Amino acid sequence: MSHLGVPWGTARTRRSLALLTTGVLAFPLLAGCGSGDGSTAGPDIAVVDRNQVADGGTVDWAVDALPTTLNAFQADADATTARITGALLPTLFPLDARGEPQLDPDYLESAKVIEREPRQVVLYRLNQQAVWSDGRQIGAPDFLAQWRALSGRDSAFWTARNAGYDRIDRIERGADDLEVRVTFNRPYADWRSLFSPLYPKEVTGSPDAFNDGSRTTLPKTAGPFRLGGIDRKAGEVSLVRNLRWWGSRPKLDSLVFRAVAPRDRAAALAEGRVDVADIDAAADRRITRAVRDRAKGRPPLAMGPGAATDPASALRSWAVAHGSDPEAAAAERTAREKARADAEAYAAEQKALTGYVVRKSLEPAYTQLALNGESGPLADDRVRRAVARALDRQELAETVLRPLGLPARPVGSHLALAGQPGYQDGSTALGGQDTGQAQALLAEAGWTREGAARPDTGTKAGSEAGRQGPEAEPDGDEAEDDGTDGADDGKPGEGDPAGGVGHVLATAPAAAFHSAVLLRQAGALTASAGGAPAQDHRPGGAVGAYAPPGTAAPARATGPRPGPLGKDGKPLSLRFVLPSGPGSEQLRGVGDRISAMLEEIGIRTEIVKVPDESYFRDHVAAGDYDLALYSWPATAYPATDDRPIFAKPVPAADGSLQVEQNYTRVGTDHIDQLFDRAVGELDESAARELMKQADARIWAAAGSIPLYRRPQLVAVDRKLVNVGAFGFAAPRYQDIGYERPQAAKAGSK
Repeated sequence: MSHLGVPWGTARTRRSLALLTTGVLAFPLLAGCGSGDGSTAGPDIAVVDRNQVADGGTVDWAVDALPTTLNAFQADADATTARITGALLPTLFPLDARGEPQLDPDYLESAKVIEREPRQVVLYRLNQQAVWSDGRQIGAPDFLAQWRALSGRDSAFWTARNAGYDRIDRIERGADDLEVRVTFNRPYADWRSLFSPLYPKEVTGSPDAFNDGSRTTLPKTAGPFRLGGIDRKAGEVSLVRNLRWWGSRPKLDSLVFRAVAPRDRAAALAEGRVDVADIDAAADRRITRAVRDRAKGRPPLAMGPGAATDPASALRSWAVAHGSDPEAAAAERTAREKARADAEAYAAEQKALTGYVVRKSLEPAYTQLALNGESGPLADDRVRRAVARALDRQELAETVLRPLGLPARPVGSHLALAGQPGYQDGSTALGGQDTGQAQALLAEAGWTREGAARPDTGTKAGSEAGRQGPEAEPDGDEAEDDGTDGADDGKPGEGDPAGGVGHVLATAPAAAFHSAVLLRQAGALTASAGGAPAQDHRPGGAVGAYAPPGTAAPARATGPRPGPLGKDGKPLSLRFVLPSGPGSEQLRGVGDRISAMLEEIGIRTEIVKVPDESYFRDHVAAGDYDLALYSWPATAYPATDDRPIFAKPVPAADGSLQVEQNYTRVGTDHIDQLFDRAVGELDESAARELMKQADARIWAAAGSIPLYRRPQLVAVDRKLVNVGAFGFAAPRYQDIGYERPQAAKAGSK
């Protein structure tokens, strides 16, 4: 809620998280095999058997806004689009509690790779009962139409991306109508990500139906619910039972997704307008306080707007009440009456909020500190690494998560989260918090206290002119461990024309924002040249994460903080852009702590607060920042989904810079090659190993520093079950409902 994330594109067009106060399709990570480090949080959804759930009823579910489209593959699809289509359309491989895709028997009897040579072939066998809401069987024509619409071969279809679909060579009917045979022209490891959601051929069969017809209605569906209607004036989308659904009968009569702004959620809950709502920490505190007070038999505290009176206000009120100014006295009486009314309203809301419980978990998403490596001091990887090593990530995680009672551990991977099978802490490739090493790296890069005071006309050791490339490779056997055939050695002309890890030094004359693809238009990619200094090889850390031996490492100051560093009379100052809206207080608090940590090593930050609505579009995506905080979600398909985030920016034909979704402008050929190899690797263990190698490289590049998992707080009517913080596992909408009274009574004993 109070975390910034990348705007939604499509369902998996960009597994992006909400823009600040924009709604999030929340997937808190569930406990499972993985890290074993205590950083996972289990599901909190009040699971009960279906036979303990009553039949009937309606659940009103808060969303930030009505969807602009019901086509999950269009650029302006958002979290609400994904939420609604999850109840209406087939997802062939929904994620389980560990974040792994699992076959859904409601739609598939089987699906597997049956041939690898000469080409990969996947054979789907459909559940013979699976039909669209008009009674037509789901079959090969639906797969074929969706492939043609999303393959990218026909520009008449307005699609946000074609990842995976562009690797398909043909789709055919199998031995009978229940079999679908998909042949690929290139191996595709993430084939389970395709055809989810699956649309009927009536939607994907023509550009008109795909581009326009599917935005406001879906003529056919194949989920436990069907579309009842969209009332834009009332701000709600209603779903009703699908009478042709062949699976477990939905317990609810209807689901209503109601647009409620995040700041209005507590009031909407108290008024009974919604039954389920993602909330922020402030609303969580209100509900928790209300429940606690009720349990202790205390009346609700009068802590609403205008209810509290500080000593100065009390003294002023007494003076006015006993003075000779009748107008002031009248105004004071009016103010007191309003304060009393506000307090009574607040108390009434508090009483109503006792009917809810807050389900808590960790989202499978992380908040990161982004370092813009395009130009300025952060174009030097030593400065980026110094910033990273100045951060106490454990402290930042505890600041956000511990007050909520959630596990507080810093995130150790860009490409998986604790609990997922592919998770491994790769942060050792950069190194942990070390003020001395951070200061040494800055000194090696030429940033000193003396440099801030006077210009230096000579050539400083470690200046940009003396840098060959920001990353050197280990020697000997160590260089072969990542299995990239020696490509991208961090040497000019050997795999990375930019001279190593993300040495993107171009200026940014223009930017183009698109809510799904978001390509950055900027100046030409340039390289730095010169000789690279010797690097310190340390166990457990990547080369380049440490200053060379002999570099002075000033001791941590115990008195006043050191003065700012500088070079040639120019102080080392970074522009830290943060959102200014009422829902981002926590994010700004994290920013303040980061600024204090950087000041410890002599880096000054200029905090710039900008409107929420322009924060991402005009600053992060446009490259108008040095430091920024925003979030990326985890995925079961990192080779496909995460490549655009970490792809090396490349010059376009017109000389501009194409960054895909790599808003830090930091990347290497080597990282790209590891992604490319993983996406075509059909051996899951081998593909995961390639992703771990890529993650280590991303850490070493120090363009993105994962900080902490995003908390998820969901207020739920106490009588509702099988709903709340779902974890990676997709909601089973057919199981959500109101607990039977006798079941609730038995469970309370």
